[in-house]
Amino acid sequence: MSEQELTRYIGSTFEGVDVVEHAGDTYFLYDPDGDLPPERQHPFATIVTGDRHDRVSDLDHPGAYRLNIGLTKATYVSLFGAPPTRRDEDGVLETGFDHAERDRLTPHPVYADRHWVCVVTPGGATLEAVRPLLAEAHAFAARKHANFVRRAGS
Repeated sequence: MSEQELTRYIGSTFEGVDVVEHAGDTYFLYDPDGDLPPERQHPFATIVTGDRHDRVSDLDHPGAYRLNIGLTKATYVSLFGAPPTRRDEDGVLETGFDHAERDRLTPHPVYADRHWVCVVTPGGATLEAVRPLLAEAHAFAARKHANFVRRAGS
């Protein structure tokens, strides 16, 4: 699946999603009313298309991109165990995974400690596995949004 097809899938499958593109990357925010203040605009998933943020995924090739998904702690732990805490000299978390491997779900190289996972150029081996993870990330973002709205109205 291309990055454009995946962007269309996420934007059309999940309700209340604001799709923001910036510098070649795509950010998926849960903002059903389009009125979240900037400090509350945190994506539940992103697609990055180059090595601007880190170089470990080797994304500067035609057609390469990385899907990043923010999960609940429970789901992250069920997939990979306790989040990593040690970083190398470049700030990359030591996860034991090859972050440049294509079509494999791995802990995120920089945000795994915040329960993020990723797939470089998702395909046949991972596409069906990431769909429920995207649904969970969206539902988690919706719960956080509902909590924010409830607290703001109090």
